[in-house]
Amino acid sequence: MGLPPKWLRRVLIDPAVTLAVLLAAVSLPLWAIGAAFVSRYVPGKWRILRLAWFLFLYVAVEALAMILMFGLWIGSGLGWKIRSPGFQTAHYWLLGWMLRLIIGSAKRTFKLTIDIQSPPPVTADDADRRPILVLSRHAGPGDSMLLVDALANGYLRRPRIVLKDFLQWDPAVDVILNRLPSSFVNTGKNAGGSVVDAIAELARTMSTDDAFVIFPEGGNYTEGRRERAIKMLIEIGRPDLAERARDLKMTLPPKPKGVMTALSTAPANSDVFFVGHAGLEAFITARDIWRGMPMDTSVAVRTWHYPAETIPAPEGQETWLYDTWEEIDTWIEGKMEGTG
Repeated sequence: MGLPPKWLRRVLIDPAVTLAVLLAAVSLPLWAIGAAFVSRYVPGKWRILRLAWFLFLYVAVEALAMILMFGLWIGSGLGWKIRSPGFQTAHYWLLGWMLRLIIGSAKRTFKLTIDIQSPPPVTADDADRRPILVLSRHAGPGDSMLLVDALANGYLRRPRIVLKDFLQWDPAVDVILNRLPSSFVNTGKNAGGSVVDAIAELARTMSTDDAFVIFPEGGNYTEGRRERAIKMLIEIGRPDLAERARDLKMTLPPKPKGVMTALSTAPANSDVFFVGHAGLEAFITARDIWRGMPMDTSVAVRTWHYPAETIPAPEGQETWLYDTWEEIDTWIEGKMEGTG
């Protein structure tokens, strides 16, 4: 199903979310009792009730955020100054608030813990801060949300990201990220050019407080995607990269073009952080998530930091990207086997 036009999303879908939350709040005692009753007959400790509560809180946060963003729109002169520095700061604060509530609820509801095993990026309060490019592994439910929450709330960075356009079905994501330096792109077969253009524009306009999140794999790991990626490398005449891709056990081969575009257009003093995480691999499909709920999962996170002055010249960046990706893959495999 195609994405409805912007005006239809604003006048129909967005108000519908607020109305749904009001109805859910009014009927809270009824559906909570019903969910608790059904949970008695479903495997897993209070599985239905946990899920219903998390979804309720999620849409409640979204509805309140939509109301606040409507107020910001009015206050900005019906959108006239919505991209001015003051209103941008207000939207970044609102984004951090939303993520803090949603991720906090997910951690409590699904018994999810985060174990950071390496020094994090400096915060925006540090005197020697620089713009950062964050090149992250992509796997499991909500890993992008966990990462953006860490950047916004943990390290006081202003995240920017390129997303798939279908995510605009989520009203709050649609509104807030279309007001901030982010880009929604079509992910069809001929979308490569638009993705690279979006990466170039977001990297070019970075400031010292910004963190540009890129997922070089382009999607979550599956065996099918891995085989298609290897086949594509062979078809474009890169058997050398196809051979390296076959050696990757836990990740998809990274796509150098977007990364190299970001490196060439970002400010010269931009640092790079590679991010690997392990613990969400078993939760890819909706069936996986359902079987594993509550997750009771610890997600290990490690970063590889490359200061701007250590990043290779363009002719060496492809090899550097694959070398680092192999390190990430090996670390993840060790974590999954209990040896890392």
